[in-house]
Amino acid sequence: MRAKPTADEARPTLTDWMRARLGGLVEPIAAFLNRLGLAPNTITILGLTGNALGAFLLARGQFLIGGLLVLLMGPVDALDGAMARQRGEASEFGAFVDSVTDRYSELLIFGALLAYYAMHDEVLMVGVTFAAAAGSVLVSYIRARAQSLGFEAKGGLLTRMERYVVLIPSIVLGFPSVGVAIVAVLGNVTALQRILQVRGQARRRRG
Repeated sequence: MRAKPTADEARPTLTDWMRARLGGLVEPIAAFLNRLGLAPNTITILGLTGNALGAFLLARGQFLIGGLLVLLMGPVDALDGAMARQRGEASEFGAFVDSVTDRYSELLIFGALLAYYAMHDEVLMVGVTFAAAAGSVLVSYIRARAQSLGFEAKGGLLTRMERYVVLIPSIVLGFPSVGVAIVAVLGNVTALQRILQVRGQARRRRG
Protein backbone atom coordinates (compact mmCIF):
# COMPACT_ATOMS: atom_id res chain seq x y z
CA MET A 1 0.00 0.00 0.00
CA ARG A 2 1.34 3.41 -1.00
CA ALA A 3 1.61 5.88 1.85
CA LYS A 4 -0.41 9.01 1.22
CA PRO A 5 1.83 12.13 1.12
CA THR A 6 0.96 15.23 3.07
CA ALA A 7 -0.04 18.48 1.35
CA ASP A 8 3.56 19.76 1.55
CA GLU A 9 4.93 16.52 0.11
CA ALA A 10 2.43 16.59 -2.76
CA ARG A 11 3.09 20.24 -3.64
CA PRO A 12 4.21 20.62 -7.28
CA THR A 13 7.93 21.19 -7.78
CA LEU A 14 9.49 23.79 -10.09
CA THR A 15 10.04 20.97 -12.56
CA ASP A 16 6.29 20.19 -12.52
CA TRP A 17 5.48 23.88 -12.92
CA MET A 18 7.86 24.32 -15.86
CA ARG A 19 6.51 21.27 -17.65
CA ALA A 20 2.97 22.57 -17.30
CA ARG A 21 3.87 26.09 -18.49
CA LEU A 22 6.14 25.03 -21.37
CA GLY A 23 3.84 22.32 -22.67
CA GLY A 24 2.33 24.71 -25.21
CA LEU A 25 5.79 25.38 -26.63
CA VAL A 26 7.18 21.85 -26.47
CA GLU A 27 4.24 20.06 -28.10
CA PRO A 28 4.39 21.91 -31.48
CA ILE A 29 8.16 21.40 -31.68
CA ALA A 30 7.72 17.71 -30.86
CA ALA A 31 5.06 17.44 -33.58
CA PHE A 32 7.42 19.08 -36.09
CA LEU A 33 10.24 16.68 -35.23
CA ASN A 34 7.85 13.74 -35.60
CA ARG A 35 6.86 14.98 -39.05
CA LEU A 36 10.55 15.02 -39.97
CA GLY A 37 10.65 11.34 -39.13
CA LEU A 38 12.95 11.64 -36.13
CA ALA A 39 12.55 9.07 -33.37
CA PRO A 40 12.27 10.04 -29.68
CA ASN A 41 15.35 7.96 -28.90
CA THR A 42 17.30 10.00 -31.45
CA ILE A 43 16.45 13.17 -29.54
CA THR A 44 17.40 11.48 -26.26
CA ILE A 45 20.83 10.56 -27.65
CA LEU A 46 21.20 14.03 -29.17
CA GLY A 47 20.62 15.61 -25.76
CA LEU A 48 23.11 13.31 -24.06
CA THR A 49 25.69 13.91 -26.79
CA GLY A 50 25.21 17.67 -26.57
CA ASN A 51 25.70 17.58 -22.82
CA ALA A 52 28.81 15.43 -23.24
CA LEU A 53 30.28 17.97 -25.66
CA GLY A 54 29.33 20.79 -23.30
CA ALA A 55 31.00 18.92 -20.44
CA PHE A 56 34.17 18.51 -22.51
CA LEU A 57 34.27 22.28 -23.04
CA LEU A 58 33.69 22.90 -19.34
CA ALA A 59 36.61 20.65 -18.43
CA ARG A 60 38.77 22.84 -20.68
CA GLY A 61 37.59 25.97 -18.88
CA GLN A 62 35.44 27.21 -21.78
CA PHE A 63 32.58 28.08 -19.48
CA LEU A 64 30.64 30.44 -21.76
CA ILE A 65 30.45 28.14 -24.78
CA GLY A 66 30.11 24.97 -22.72
CA GLY A 67 27.48 26.51 -20.47
CA LEU A 68 25.46 27.80 -23.42
CA LEU A 69 25.56 24.38 -25.05
CA VAL A 70 24.33 22.71 -21.85
CA LEU A 71 21.66 25.42 -21.59
CA LEU A 72 20.58 24.68 -25.16
CA MET A 73 20.28 20.98 -24.35
CA GLY A 74 17.85 21.70 -21.50
CA PRO A 75 14.69 21.97 -23.64
CA VAL A 76 15.73 18.87 -25.59
CA ASP A 77 15.11 16.86 -22.42
CA ALA A 78 11.38 17.56 -22.65
CA LEU A 79 11.06 16.80 -26.37
CA ASP A 80 11.66 13.05 -26.43
CA GLY A 81 8.83 12.32 -24.00
CA ALA A 82 6.44 14.64 -25.84
CA MET A 83 7.35 13.02 -29.16
CA ALA A 84 6.75 9.54 -27.76
CA ARG A 85 3.34 10.53 -26.38
CA GLN A 86 2.27 12.02 -29.71
CA ARG A 87 3.33 8.85 -31.53
CA GLY A 88 1.50 6.66 -29.03
CA GLU A 89 4.81 5.06 -28.09
CA ALA A 90 5.17 6.32 -24.52
CA SER A 91 6.27 3.49 -22.26
CA GLU A 92 7.62 2.86 -18.80
CA PHE A 93 10.93 1.75 -20.31
CA GLY A 94 11.13 4.98 -22.30
CA ALA A 95 10.59 6.98 -19.12
CA PHE A 96 13.25 4.86 -17.43
CA VAL A 97 15.78 5.53 -20.20
CA ASP A 98 14.96 9.23 -20.11
CA SER A 99 15.63 9.39 -16.36
CA VAL A 100 18.89 7.45 -16.71
CA THR A 101 20.19 9.76 -19.46
CA ASP A 102 19.24 12.76 -17.32
CA ARG A 103 21.47 11.42 -14.54
CA TYR A 104 24.29 10.75 -16.98
CA SER A 105 24.02 14.29 -18.33
CA GLU A 106 24.10 15.80 -14.86
CA LEU A 107 27.06 13.68 -13.78
CA LEU A 108 28.95 14.54 -16.98
CA ILE A 109 28.65 18.22 -16.07
CA PHE A 110 29.82 17.72 -12.50
CA GLY A 111 32.55 15.36 -13.66
CA ALA A 112 33.81 17.99 -16.10
CA LEU A 113 33.87 20.67 -13.42
CA LEU A 114 35.65 18.31 -11.02
CA ALA A 115 38.26 17.60 -13.70
CA TYR A 116 38.71 21.34 -14.30
CA TYR A 117 39.27 22.05 -10.63
CA ALA A 118 41.61 19.06 -10.28
CA MET A 119 43.73 20.24 -13.21
CA HIS A 120 43.98 23.68 -11.60
CA ASP A 121 44.86 22.25 -8.16
CA GLU A 122 41.71 23.69 -6.55
CA VAL A 123 41.46 20.93 -3.98
CA LEU A 124 38.62 22.52 -2.01
CA MET A 125 36.44 22.85 -5.11
CA VAL A 126 37.16 19.24 -6.05
CA GLY A 127 35.58 18.21 -2.75
CA VAL A 128 32.71 20.69 -3.13
CA THR A 129 31.98 19.44 -6.66
CA PHE A 130 31.96 15.85 -5.44
CA ALA A 131 29.49 16.85 -2.71
CA ALA A 132 27.30 18.59 -5.30
CA ALA A 133 27.29 15.52 -7.54
CA ALA A 134 26.55 13.22 -4.59
CA GLY A 135 23.67 15.39 -3.40
CA SER A 136 22.18 15.59 -6.88
CA VAL A 137 22.30 11.83 -7.37
CA LEU A 138 20.90 11.16 -3.90
CA VAL A 139 17.93 13.46 -4.46
CA SER A 140 16.92 11.39 -7.48
CA TYR A 141 17.82 8.05 -5.91
CA ILE A 142 15.82 8.71 -2.75
CA ARG A 143 12.71 9.48 -4.79
CA ALA A 144 13.12 6.34 -6.92
CA ARG A 145 13.82 4.11 -3.93
CA ALA A 146 10.91 5.60 -1.99
CA GLN A 147 8.53 4.95 -4.88
CA SER A 148 9.70 1.34 -5.11
CA LEU A 149 8.61 0.92 -1.47
CA GLY A 150 5.26 2.65 -1.94
CA PHE A 151 6.24 6.05 -0.58
CA GLU A 152 6.38 9.48 -2.20
CA ALA A 153 9.48 11.69 -2.00
CA LYS A 154 9.11 14.86 -4.02
CA GLY A 155 9.94 18.49 -3.52
CA GLY A 156 12.56 20.01 -1.29
CA LEU A 157 14.71 23.08 -1.76
CA LEU A 158 16.63 21.97 -4.83
CA THR A 159 14.93 19.58 -7.23
CA ARG A 160 16.36 18.95 -10.69
CA MET A 161 15.03 22.13 -12.29
CA GLU A 162 16.23 24.29 -9.41
CA ARG A 163 19.70 22.73 -9.70
CA TYR A 164 19.67 23.56 -13.38
CA VAL A 165 18.55 27.15 -12.74
CA VAL A 166 21.28 27.64 -10.12
CA LEU A 167 24.18 25.88 -11.84
CA ILE A 168 23.97 26.76 -15.54
CA PRO A 169 23.76 30.58 -15.22
CA SER A 170 26.71 30.55 -12.82
CA ILE A 171 28.72 28.58 -15.40
CA VAL A 172 27.75 30.87 -18.31
CA LEU A 173 28.65 33.95 -16.26
CA GLY A 174 32.06 32.47 -15.42
CA PHE A 175 31.45 31.80 -11.72
CA PRO A 176 30.83 28.05 -11.65
CA SER A 177 32.17 27.68 -8.11
CA VAL A 178 29.23 29.71 -6.80
CA GLY A 179 26.62 27.48 -8.41
CA VAL A 180 28.48 24.31 -7.47
CA ALA A 181 28.73 25.40 -3.82
CA ILE A 182 25.00 26.19 -3.66
CA VAL A 183 24.12 22.81 -5.14
CA ALA A 184 26.56 21.06 -2.80
CA VAL A 185 24.80 22.50 0.24
CA LEU A 186 21.17 22.68 -0.81
CA GLY A 187 21.26 19.46 -2.83
CA ASN A 188 22.22 17.49 0.25
CA VAL A 189 19.68 19.42 2.33
CA THR A 190 17.04 18.39 -0.22
CA ALA A 191 18.13 14.76 0.10
CA LEU A 192 17.70 15.03 3.86
CA GLN A 193 14.27 16.64 3.41
CA ARG A 194 13.15 13.71 1.28
CA ILE A 195 14.48 11.20 3.79
CA LEU A 196 12.40 12.93 6.47
CA GLN A 197 9.35 12.87 4.19
CA VAL A 198 9.68 9.12 3.78
CA ARG A 199 10.19 8.66 7.53
CA GLY A 200 7.00 10.59 8.22
CA GLN A 201 5.02 8.51 5.72
CA ALA A 202 6.46 5.27 7.20
CA ARG A 203 5.35 6.33 10.68
CA ARG A 204 1.85 7.16 9.45
CA ARG A 205 1.67 3.84 7.63
CA ARG A 206 2.47 1.99 10.86
CA GLY A 207 -0.30 4.04 12.46
